[in-house]
Amino acid sequence: MSAARTNVPADALVVFGITGDLAKKMTLRSLYRLERRGLLNCPVIGVAVDDWSLEKLDDDVFSRFAERLQYVSGDFSDAGTYERLTAALKGTPFPAFYLEIPPSLFGTVIAGLSKAGLVAHGERVVVEKPFGHDLASARALAEELHKYLNESQLYRIDHFLGKMGLDEILYVRFANTTFEPVWNRNHVACVLITMAESVGVEDRGHFYDPVGALRDVVVNHLLQLLSAAAMEPPAGGDPDTLKDAKFAVFRSMPDADPGHYVRGQYDGYLQVDGVSPASTTETYAALRLEIDNWRWAGVPFFIRTGKKLPVRQTELRLVFKDPPRLGFLPAGHRRPEPSQIAFRIDPVTGIRLVLEAHRADQAGPAAVELDMEFRDEGGEDPTPYEVLLDAALRGDSLHFARQDSVEESWRILQPLLDKPGPALPYAPGTWGPVAAEKLVARYGGWRQPWLPSTED
Repeated sequence: MSAARTNVPADALVVFGITGDLAKKMTLRSLYRLERRGLLNCPVIGVAVDDWSLEKLDDDVFSRFAERLQYVSGDFSDAGTYERLTAALKGTPFPAFYLEIPPSLFGTVIAGLSKAGLVAHGERVVVEKPFGHDLASARALAEELHKYLNESQLYRIDHFLGKMGLDEILYVRFANTTFEPVWNRNHVACVLITMAESVGVEDRGHFYDPVGALRDVVVNHLLQLLSAAAMEPPAGGDPDTLKDAKFAVFRSMPDADPGHYVRGQYDGYLQVDGVSPASTTETYAALRLEIDNWRWAGVPFFIRTGKKLPVRQTELRLVFKDPPRLGFLPAGHRRPEPSQIAFRIDPVTGIRLVLEAHRADQAGPAAVELDMEFRDEGGEDPTPYEVLLDAALRGDSLHFARQDSVEESWRILQPLLDKPGPALPYAPGTWGPVAAEKLVARYGGWRQPWLPSTED
């Protein structure tokens, strides 16, 4: 096994599973957008079992880069598939491999690549989540992959790490001295993380039912969001230094307490095609986590996510401590609301500050909201898969998960998998089970998400 050759551009991209749903919905569109921006500079070779041809591509969408595409058909367990792939890669000595296939096939494909000598010189291999379904399986999967690959060759893709909002949290925190001095337990009362989806499971019942909300988005997406908000300033700009800072957050977190965990299942879920009629899978999860270090000790981090909620919105919100009594206000005046900072990650990136001030349209002071949407300042964000595929081709591992953090994330949430509790029913279009409100009652409750200006 060889260490990955970082910052060496790949001269080909091989996509295993190019006929699958993810490729159709995300990968091909993102590759097209990279072509449009002049960032795709190598051939793309698709490998899949299906009998498929380039003529099935939509010429209107893919004509700009269709000439880069090649296709290799064959079973992933057949050595002949890798012989044909080797022939297709002739003249491209340093390809990158992207496995958008089920994790159960990772070992088969990587073993095939290894036996064909295709990953012997530090070539990068990008793998899709899930990285296991619990702590034990995450470790077993890593052990299987490490038979053939050095850890530095593995690029674990989580599309959340390619979102602009995640980078923005880090930059706003550390580039503005206004914020960093108050970004700690002395001033922050709690942190609220919401990932709300207005749609249900729809046609994904076969996939979703064995997984549920905790495994689907909390252990990866939302813990990554938490780490960006909680980490210490990295001492350097290299990927490992940033990953060390994230790992330090996870390492400081005690195991989750099942007593601070609420599961829900929306009414009608059991009628979804592919869902077991007796399923207890959660479509909603709300939980409290802690970080036991000098910056955050005593500050609860609350996470909620769910299907069939009132809106589509992902945000991270810091709620600051209540100010002391203001003696100069008239008797009986309302107590000021705590200040807040909200980072919206989806569907439109933005920052909101909630402050107390006098308002001309009211009799006295009230909360004012200072909003900025990045699309109004810098235009459209690149899609997450654009960011990540471009980074993988360039050899920049900054936005990819490392195995130690993967294991710590599973360790933190393992008690909730071991003792999940009941999945409480909730009506579609509501904010989930009432019990979830009790989790945050001492901190003023969940705040109404800040919607994009076109959806307010």
